[in-house]
Amino acid sequence: MSATDKIKNAAQDLTGKAKEAAGKATDNEELQAEGKADQAKADAKKTGENIKDVFKN
Repeated sequence: MSATDKIKNAAQDLTGKAKEAAGKATDNEELQAEGKADQAKADAKKTGENIKDVFKN
């Protein structure tokens, strides 16, 4: 996984966590769900990159 990909995935994860927290604070279920979805996407990308790295070596 390149450093750029790691940074993008981390940023997406942090954005998701912020959205989820903001949704909880404002009682906005849609924003909470959006945050959780962003986190799940970041996790999926990270897993995919890790699998690629395993097969490259």
